[in-house]
Amino acid sequence: MITTVNPATEEILANYEELTSEQIEEKLRQSIEAFESWKKTSLAERSSLMKKLAKLIRERKNDYGKLITSEMGKVFKQSLGELDKCAFTAELYAEDLENMLAPQNVKTEGSESYVTFEPIGPVLAIMPWNFPFWQALRFAIPNILAGNVGVLKHSSMVQGCARELEDLFLDAGFPEGVFQNLCISSSQVEGLIRDSRIKAVTLTGSNAVGSKVASIAGECLKKTVMELGGSDPYIVLADADIDLAAKIGVQARLRNAGQTCTSAKRFIVVKEIAEEFTNKFLDYWNLIKVGDPMDTSIDMGPLASAKILGEVKKQVSDSELKGARIVAGGKSIDGKGFYFEPTVLVGVTKGMPAYDEEVFGPVAAIIVAEDTDHAIEIANDSIYGLGSSLWTRSLETAKSLVPRIEAGSVYVNNMLASDPRLPFGGVKQSGYGRELSALGIKEFMNIKAIWIK
Repeated sequence: MITTVNPATEEILANYEELTSEQIEEKLRQSIEAFESWKKTSLAERSSLMKKLAKLIRERKNDYGKLITSEMGKVFKQSLGELDKCAFTAELYAEDLENMLAPQNVKTEGSESYVTFEPIGPVLAIMPWNFPFWQALRFAIPNILAGNVGVLKHSSMVQGCARELEDLFLDAGFPEGVFQNLCISSSQVEGLIRDSRIKAVTLTGSNAVGSKVASIAGECLKKTVMELGGSDPYIVLADADIDLAAKIGVQARLRNAGQTCTSAKRFIVVKEIAEEFTNKFLDYWNLIKVGDPMDTSIDMGPLASAKILGEVKKQVSDSELKGARIVAGGKSIDGKGFYFEPTVLVGVTKGMPAYDEEVFGPVAAIIVAEDTDHAIEIANDSIYGLGSSLWTRSLETAKSLVPRIEAGSVYVNNMLASDPRLPFGGVKQSGYGRELSALGIKEFMNIKAIWIK
């Protein structure tokens, strides 16, 4: 039995029966059967169905938004934003599908040479709870449009969303089996990965889980894409617009109560402006309203579970014990729900959890750098390399520093956010492979070379 809980009230929302072995087998049978038909479907027909899916998301946005908020605690207005992004991505891919998958001519000694992109089959997606619709659709939209079919193992915390996603594809007119949700426990995932009908695996989660999943898939010689979180640096140089950097920095850290892989987590500020930045940052930080996530005046809701709340509290406590100083927040909020005060730590140095680890909650670590070179050194001093933000008024400085930053994305003078028009993914222990854009749609394709004479 899988139980979902409202993190704002701690009330049980629903209980879901896990699939039996026989039901899993039937789902896999449907998946491979659907693929044999779906891969022959025209790009125009696939695009038409995806546009219908986008339309349904927009029509059902309020209902879906309430479900997201009730299952994982995101403030309602952010849930609506997540759904807008899903619909936009579906429309974007549907409009540009033929261009993305068009054969590419290559000049060789042959009379004709070109590259085609062909689907490979069922793709297993192991997805987290923090963006229940976006994470699943970020994988599903491009892969299904490419001719693959999707098998979703969603987080147990958002099984209501998972079921709605499966219904969404059916309601949009996609054939049965093209997208399926498997309500199963984590212990059943290895068997799925090893099943010969599953051709590839994508995962968004921790680096520890990613290592295990990639290892099993590797034994089976199955391609994987891994998005494994990050401890993204937010680098503020001396010539930055300090007020704007502080204001946007608060948003970059506290969206989704800090439970975002691409959240700014380490605020690396050069020494000469560190005090001014910190003061402005705290001014904006202290305006954040925490409370009922369905209240449209609220900026931040609860953390998604008691376990996550406990982990964040420990990371803050351990950092404080090692010398960090709490200048805002620092403790859980009394009453029902898994609430934690928005917390700012200063004096953060290497060896503290706030420096070394990914803190998946509303905690900002301010780290002072001696100068620009030192700031880049600190930014790269992490096992992670997902994204980063760089703040400077000098375009020349920005362009000279971007190649030195070890990350899959660098946003200059803005907060980091995945954009379906750009590839998304990381380096180091943030994973490998790319999602989104014309590059992401080709990750699980047979890139076939044709040479004719």
